[in-house]
Amino acid sequence: MSADWANKKLPTTICLFDVDGTITPARRTISPEMKQLLADLRKVCIVGFVGGSDLPKQIEQIGENAVDLFDFAFAENGLTAYRLGKPLPSAESLQSFIEWIGEEKYQKIVNYVLNYIADLDIPQKRGTFIEFRRGMINISPIGRNCSHPERDEFEKFDLANGIRKKFVEDLKATFPDYGLTYSIGGQISFDVFPEGWDKTFCLKHLKDEGIDTIHFFGDKTFKGGNDYEIYEHKDVTGHSVKSPDDTAKLLKEIFGI
Repeated sequence: MSADWANKKLPTTICLFDVDGTITPARRTISPEMKQLLADLRKVCIVGFVGGSDLPKQIEQIGENAVDLFDFAFAENGLTAYRLGKPLPSAESLQSFIEWIGEEKYQKIVNYVLNYIADLDIPQKRGTFIEFRRGMINISPIGRNCSHPERDEFEKFDLANGIRKKFVEDLKATFPDYGLTYSIGGQISFDVFPEGWDKTFCLKHLKDEGIDTIHFFGDKTFKGGNDYEIYEHKDVTGHSVKSPDDTAKLLKEIFGI
């Protein structure tokens, strides 16, 4: 057990949280009540967040001091990683998505995606259909520049028509030998990354911490959702939630805070 956790009631237990839909409403900011609850939880056990978005987006939702409010902060599923507010060297040396896939294959995916979206018949299209990140690409049929009301409208349309689900199936059929995972998350998009670079990737950073119990809380725990792999991992106790309120209720029940 690390001496850094000796002051906690459960020094070998960690709670990991998805961000969107788990500790914050989708793409909105964390509430003061949730911040306080997580601060109280941090006295009980080790606390961390793991999200597919890059760190600037997580800071928008959690606050400028996001990496200081948690013992561990994992952006892009752990390709960017912080421990007690400081970057982990083990993450800084990791290969990027573009280095892994190569420019030729990457351009084939981009060209296919842009043509696919051009032919989609959906109520609205905005901008930023592909967002390039260090460990993945994020694809949005409506475009990430849409407003919050447009996000909500697309989510309803997608639930009724399976736009993202079919998009993922078509990508898998078109690029079957690329070694990629497709993971639906949030309201409007899905992530594309190398096999094994899902949220279980962050667990690599916990191996030498003396942790024997891992709780994970997430809202996209269904197969194909971006919380599925870590939720189902053999070393993790997974908790499926529907909202930050649901998360808060579970934390109070499990840890008595």
